[in-house]
Amino acid sequence: MKDTYINTSSGRIRVYTVNTVVAGTGAAGYNAADCLYDCGQHDIAIVTDYVRAGTSRNTGSDKQTYYKLTLSGSTPDSVREMAQTLFDGQCVDGDTALCEAALSVQGFMKLVQLGVPFPRNRWGEYVGYKTDHDPRTRATSVGPYTSKIMTECLERSVSAKKIPVLDKLLVIKILKDQDRCRGLLCLDLEHQEDPENRFVAVCCENVIYATGGPAGMYADSVYPASHFGASGLAFEAGAKGQNLTEWQFGLASLSPRWNVSGTYMQVLPRFISCERDGSGEHEFLEDFFCDDGTMLTNIFLKGYQWPFDVSKVAGGSSVIDILVYIETCKGRKVYLDFRENPGRKKEIDYSALSREAQDYLKKAGACFGTPYERLMHMNEPAVKFYKDRGIDLSSQALEIALCAQHNNGGIAVDCWWQTAVPHLFAVGEAAGTHGVYRPGGSALNAGQTGSARAASYIAARYTDTPQEDDSFREIVEQAVAEMAKIARSALADGGADVRELWNQAERRMSQCAGAVRIRREITEAVQKVKRQLDIFKEDASSLVHIERPGQLGWVYRLRDMLISQYVYLNAMADYVNEGGKSRGSALYSDPGGNLPSEKLPELFCFILDDRTRGDQIQEILYTEKGCEALWRQVREIPGEEDFFENIWRTFRENGNIY
Repeated sequence: MKDTYINTSSGRIRVYTVNTVVAGTGAAGYNAADCLYDCGQHDIAIVTDYVRAGTSRNTGSDKQTYYKLTLSGSTPDSVREMAQTLFDGQCVDGDTALCEAALSVQGFMKLVQLGVPFPRNRWGEYVGYKTDHDPRTRATSVGPYTSKIMTECLERSVSAKKIPVLDKLLVIKILKDQDRCRGLLCLDLEHQEDPENRFVAVCCENVIYATGGPAGMYADSVYPASHFGASGLAFEAGAKGQNLTEWQFGLASLSPRWNVSGTYMQVLPRFISCERDGSGEHEFLEDFFCDDGTMLTNIFLKGYQWPFDVSKVAGGSSVIDILVYIETCKGRKVYLDFRENPGRKKEIDYSALSREAQDYLKKAGACFGTPYERLMHMNEPAVKFYKDRGIDLSSQALEIALCAQHNNGGIAVDCWWQTAVPHLFAVGEAAGTHGVYRPGGSALNAGQTGSARAASYIAARYTDTPQEDDSFREIVEQAVAEMAKIARSALADGGADVRELWNQAERRMSQCAGAVRIRREITEAVQKVKRQLDIFKEDASSLVHIERPGQLGWVYRLRDMLISQYVYLNAMADYVNEGGKSRGSALYSDPGGNLPSEKLPELFCFILDDRTRGDQIQEILYTEKGCEALWRQVREIPGEEDFFENIWRTFRENGNIY
């Protein structure tokens, strides 16, 4: 890596020149850098706004899952069968599904070698369990902190290889010419106060974008507060969005932000709501369910079926998500209470539960006591997690809401995880390789396999030393002038406080583009966001204001978030306009639809998708004039190429896999 300076009209700009820069220090970002090094490309660097931030390091659940090919037992499995499982999630490209299946064992075993303690039996089999949308037992886990431990092990490997990590650099612009990506422009968060030195550029041959999902878009979110995402900048640079309508929403605690899946539900807690001042406590599920047995069975199933699934609203456990949503829309707070048993009798008749729930709780030896006592018996670390953060579940209720949890869509990529912009790759949650449904834990596998694919392609094909030439200096000059103008405008009087604008934008997205979506509200939100982006471009001083330069990071994050919101909202509007119906984790309110229960408001009338769009992928392109949507056929799973001599010859002679 070379370190130089160039002079611009906005000040002196530090420039790092490197073959490949990785943006992000999550599990996917670290693995991209680590794989690049192992492939022989050592001229690399990582940039991040804060090394300790990000979803991989700061999120989890009661038993966070990693999904890979079966490595134990006598049940048959194969790469092609796993690829088919991923492909069957609807709106999934077959080539990326095949790659994620084929490299799953390589990625998994690398993590084992780096020290991630995935459990195995005495004979060395890596045992698994069945997760959601999984026909086998491919799932495994090291507990609540699976992705955190992965990230830490990969970080140690990167550190041992002395790969430079440039901390406190916030990406604010992807630099490109007409043909390809040329680098990044960053805000130096430690020099925001100095207009002569606040911007830093990276001149590179390749960018691997590992910035995670657009976590800052929603107010009701289980993403860690330290994670924002930067997908808007990729859309601005010309990368396409793919399957942006497809999210996962699920019940989560608000402070700390944590998924309340699995055991948190299987121990059968009470669901209570109250007024903002704590008065009027009410066990609201009793108003909907006619008997305790049905209510308790659905609470139990919510652990298995944790993400909100619109197909499970009518007669299924996802009606609980809707009931929680209704209470919060009333302005009431909703809590899980582990101190007392739910139901009208306060003593659980386990024989009234479904056979599945009965058998599970009996095998676990958990047919006794209070929810708290059952949780301590079945999963003590789940209790300890909250206690370590100041919440004692034995004496306190836990506030929850229906929250954005994961974006199955994202930036469109090919089978090497390269975007529509040459030399710009997207990996991890930033990449949109999932469809409507995905097996639990497949996102962690996709982050490892996708980053390995990108690294191997770069090491084989994109090895040139980048040139800090006149054309690059001109690109930097233009980008710095644009960002400096925004800084000057934000520091002038006139606009609203940046944090207030941020909060308004988050609330708007949760209201109209969360798990429950109304066509009219989506259209109105598109128009509002477009007006704000236009103001940003013309004169940001009439929109946003900050008191001091040290808040500039929030201004640039707001700009990125608004671009993301605009592209995602356009995707949802186009989906509805093209006749799309409710599917996955999204209920599109439709007066002409069916109401799953007469006890629900008319808002929840919807028509369930008939899966005929499962072979269609929606792509969105962001332009200065607006967003362009197009629909294409999924790329099928590639045909088998299994004659060894032919594969060996082409691989040996010219490395033809690239």
